[in-house]
This record gives sequence, structure tokens and C-alpha cells, in this order.
Amino acid sequence: MDALFEKAANKIAWAMGRPLTFLLCCALVLVWAASGPVFHFSDTWQLVINTGTTIITFLMVFLIQNSQNREGEALQAKLDELIRALETAENRYIGLERRTEKEIEELRDETDAEADASPSDEMKPTRGAPPSPIGEVA
Repeated sequence: MDALFEKAANKIAWAMGRPLTFLLCCALVLVWAASGPVFHFSDTWQLVINTGTTIITFLMVFLIQNSQNREGEALQAKLDELIRALETAENRYIGLERRTEKEIEELRDETDAEADASPSDEMKPTRGAPPSPIGEVA
């Protein structure tokens, strides 16, 4: 079921982001508006567009959230790999998004304190390579 949802969500999200889809939606609204005189601008005529847009919006919320979750997880995985690959990076930042708000705040406070304790005119890595002078090109 998850694989089917993922596949459908990916295809629909891709299609919804295309210019042609936007143009088709605009055309649909224009056809609906032009049909108003035929239906005497009745309550049913208005209900058609209101119901249709409400249902589409409701469903799109889930597709957008799915896309954002997937992109966020992919981005975190890439950042975690960069942290692992750099000698001077601290592994304590890997998986930070899965920690509690309190743990993140404590780590942020600790990092701020470390930054405040270091001289502002000198860039010091936390470990690993020696600092390089500002403006020097390697």
C-alpha cells in the first residue's frame, strides 16, 4: 500500500507542478464561469466549483506534505553524510532532527557558548585542521 501511495503521490505531485496543469485549471475555471448564464448562476452552479476546489485542496495537502517529508528526509540524509565525511565536523549533529526539542535547544546553547568563548577575530575549528587565515586562497 505504501509503495502504491508513494508512486501515485510522486506522479501527481510532478504533474501538479507543471505549467500545463496550471493552464488547464485556469481553462476549467473559465469554462465554469462562462457556463454561469446557462445555469442562471444558480446555487448548484456555485456549489460545483466550491465542492470541486475544496476536495482538490484537501487531497493536495496530503500530497504536498508527503513530498515535503520525503525531501526533508533526503536532505537530512545528505547533511548527515557530509558530517560523517568531514574530519572537522562533529558527529553529535548527525540525526539531530530526531532529537527532542529540549535536546536540540541544549545543543544549540552549547554551540552558542562555544562560539562566544572563541575570539571573534579568529576562526577556530572544533577539531582537526588548523585555522586558515581569512582571505587566504589555497
